[in-house]
This record gives sequence, structure tokens and C-alpha cells, in this order.
Amino acid sequence: KLTRVLEAERDSPSEFQPLPFHYVEISKLLFDHAREDIPDVYMVRSLVEDIRDVRFHKVETGLQKISRTHAVKLKNLSAMEVNIVRPFLVRALQAFYKQDSPQMIHQQDSMANRMPQAADRGPRRDLRRR
Repeated sequence: KLTRVLEAERDSPSEFQPLPFHYVEISKLLFDHAREDIPDVYMVRSLVEDIRDVRFHKVETGLQKISRTHAVKLKNLSAMEVNIVRPFLVRALQAFYKQDSPQMIHQQDSMANRMPQAADRGPRRDLRRR
């Protein structure tokens, strides 16, 4: 099964094969705690690492292409891959937002420079004993 997944990952440079969302974490736990239960553990570990490397390469090349496109479809990413992509996408979306709405940036900057004012919480009650 892992060999087929690796071949499919290599054959389709723009698609990710469906794998468990936490396949990297699961495989690490299995290799650390159930090594003796896995037949040919070194081959299995090598296949998982090869799959991970091919998928990371796809993520990397996909991020390089993002400047030439207006939409990105990321289907079948694992948790590890999502965490790799997340910081880049957040920064990219912030940059797009700043370019699309400069008046909002100036408004936010002017509000940030103002002194904070006490919130109006309505009439005060005298809580002292008389």
C-alpha cells in the first residue's frame, strides 16, 4: 500500500494522495513504540519518509507557483503539511488585504496612535456604607 501511495504521489505532481491527517505523527509513534510489530520496519520507515519528502516538495513547488495564480486548492494535506503552509498563507493574505484596502490600514494606524479612553459603563453607584 505504501509503495502504491509513493508511486501515485510521484505520478501526480499537483495532487496529494489521501492519507490519514496525522500520518506523520502516527508513523512516528508506531516506529517508536511498536517497532517489533512492524515487519520490515526499515523499509516501511523509508517509504513513509519518501512519501513525506515527495509531498513536501509538492507543497514547496505549489507555494512558488502561487504568485502566478489567484486560487489555490489544497486537498488531502496532512497536519504536518498544513502547519508548513499556514504561516506563508497568513502573511500572503495579510499582504493582499493591505493592497486591496489601504484606507483601512490608515484608519487602523490612526486609531492605534490615539490614547485609550475609559469605557463608559453607565452611571456609578455609591457602594460605600453610610
